[in-house]
Amino acid sequence: MNRYFRMVTMGYLILLSAVLGSGLFAGIVVAPVTFHTEQWLGSDILTQFQEGQIMTENFLRLSYLVNVLVVLVVLYEGYKFKKFERDTLTQIATFVVLATGLLFSQYYIPDIIAMQEQGIEATKSAAFINTHKGSEINFKLFSFALLILIVQNMRKACK
Repeated sequence: MNRYFRMVTMGYLILLSAVLGSGLFAGIVVAPVTFHTEQWLGSDILTQFQEGQIMTENFLRLSYLVNVLVVLVVLYEGYKFKKFERDTLTQIATFVVLATGLLFSQYYIPDIIAMQEQGIEATKSAAFINTHKGSEINFKLFSFALLILIVQNMRKACK
């Protein structure tokens, strides 16, 4: 691996890790704090609907980073594919990252925002609950595939 491509690989690994860390932080730290503001503020200042709007804004901003990552994964992994530096696990993980990343940013987030714009009653519907649950499962798959990509590329880079 030449020197410049090694630097690109390190930048790629840092970006993959940053997006994974951002997603985990949003899900593990930000969401529990946002949805339990009464514990931190001492009283019910925000409704669950308002807390959901705040959380949606967090994930909307995360989706911008996910979109950038999807483009860079296509470019980097596509280049590696063309150079015949490929393996089945990396190809599967790449496909899952692309599919779930685009589902997250282009389907789930806009759909959740559209339902929130319809008001509180729409967020209590079965459609919203199922969409939200689907987005959670989707993001878990995205995170797991991202972790596989990190490990596979780190393994190859350390040879």
